[in-house]
Amino acid sequence: MPVIRRPRGRNPWRSLRYRSMRWWSAANLVSNAGTWMQLTVQNLLVLQVTGSAAMTGLSLAVQAGPGLLLGLAGGAAVDAWPRKLTAAVSQVALGLVAFTTAALVALDALNVPTLLLLAAVTGVISTVDGPATALLGNDLVPRRDVPSAIALGSAVHSVGRLAGTALAGGAVLLFGTASAFVANGLSFVLVAAVIPFLRLVDRATDDSTEGLGQPAPAPATTVPATPVDDGARAGLRFFLARPQLMLLAAITALSSIFGRNYALTLAVLVTGPLAAGPGGFSTVSTALAVGGIAGALLAGVLQRPSVRLVAAMSAIGAVLQIATGLTPTLGLLILLVIPMAVVESVADTAGTTVLQTDPPPAMRGRVLGVWRSLSTGWGLVGPPAMGLLMELAGARTALVIGGLLVAVPAAAGLLVHARRGRATAPAGAPAGATPDAAAPAPVPAARAEPELVPAG
Repeated sequence: MPVIRRPRGRNPWRSLRYRSMRWWSAANLVSNAGTWMQLTVQNLLVLQVTGSAAMTGLSLAVQAGPGLLLGLAGGAAVDAWPRKLTAAVSQVALGLVAFTTAALVALDALNVPTLLLLAAVTGVISTVDGPATALLGNDLVPRRDVPSAIALGSAVHSVGRLAGTALAGGAVLLFGTASAFVANGLSFVLVAAVIPFLRLVDRATDDSTEGLGQPAPAPATTVPATPVDDGARAGLRFFLARPQLMLLAAITALSSIFGRNYALTLAVLVTGPLAAGPGGFSTVSTALAVGGIAGALLAGVLQRPSVRLVAAMSAIGAVLQIATGLTPTLGLLILLVIPMAVVESVADTAGTTVLQTDPPPAMRGRVLGVWRSLSTGWGLVGPPAMGLLMELAGARTALVIGGLLVAVPAAAGLLVHARRGRATAPAGAPAGATPDAAAPAPVPAARAEPELVPAG
C-alpha cells in the first residue's frame, strides 16, 4: 500500500489527522474521566469502610505494590503477546474489577479483605495494561508525530482529570457512590470496544522521519518471542546498559522525589505559611491543571525530544520551585505554578518519547516494565521524604532544598554534556555545536528500526 505523505508542520494537534488516533483519544478521554470519577470517591470510600487513615494508605500501597514487584514481568508479557488483544483483554479485566466493586458497594458487602484483594488485582492487571495501551497508541501515527501524540495524550489526561473530578460529586449525589465505579467500568469497556477497529501504521513502509535528520527505517525484522522470565531479565540488562535511559531515570527520580509532590508541598505551603486555606489550594490546583494543558500544547510542536531537554526543563522547574518557597503571597504563587506545570509537561512529553523510542521494538514493553517498577518506587519514596523534610525544616525551606537537589545535578549534567560536545565537535562545525548539531548521527545497530509514536 503506498505511503501517504503529509505536511510535516509543527501543529501540536497534527496527530489528530489520523482517524485511529481520533478514536483512540476520544475513548481515552472518556476513560480518564471515568478513572478520575472513581479516584475522587475511592479514598473516601476506603476510609468509610475501614475507619482508618492508616488502612487507607495501606490500600493504596497494595494497589501500587504489583507495579513495583511485577512491572518488569508485565512488560515482558506485553512484548511476547499480541498487542491489540493484550490491551483489549486488560481493559475488560479492569472494567470487571470496577463493576465488581460497584456491586459490592451497592449491596453494602464491601469489607476490608475484599477491598485489599480488589486493590491488589487492579495493581496486577495494570502492570500489563499500562505498557500495552501505551505501545498500542504508539502504533497509530507515523514516527515524526510522536511528540504531538504524546502531548495530545497529556492534554487528554488533564481534561479527563478536570471532567472526572467535576462529574464525581454530581454522580455520587444523584446516584450514589457505586455510580462512580460503574462509570469507570463502562469507560474501560468503551476503550476495549474501540481497540479492534484501530488501524496500525505499517512500520515497514513508514519513512516519515525523512527530512528530520534521521535515516529511513530499515525493513522490519521478526524477533522470536522469548519466555516471559528470560525476557524480563533481558529487559533489565538492556535498561542498565543504556546510558540514555539510566540518565533519564536519574533525572526523573530526583524530580519526582524532591520536585513534583505538589499535592503535598503546595498544600502545606498554601494552608500554612500563606494561610490561604483549602480554597486557596483549590485555586493553585486549577492553575497547575491549566499550566499542564498549556505545556502539552507547547510540547506538541517538538519533533526530536531528548534527555538533554528533560534535564533542562527539570532544572527550570526546580528554580521555579525555589521561587515558590520564597514567595510572599498567594497571587505570586499562582503566577509561578503555571510555568512550573508547563515545564513539567514538556519534560514529561520529551521523557516519554525517549523512553518509548530509544529501545528496539521488541524490547519496548520490557523497558516500560522496568520504568513502571522504578517510577512506583520513587512514587512511594517521594511523599514521605518531602513530608519528613517539611516537618524538620518547614514548608518554605523544604521547597528550596528540594529545588536545589534537582537543579544542581541537572545543571551540572547539562554543563558536562556541553563541554564534551565542544571537545568532540568535528572540524568546521559552528562554535559550541555538538556532534548531533553538526551532522545527523548514525543510528546505532540496536536502533535500526526506531519508532517515534505516542502513548495512548
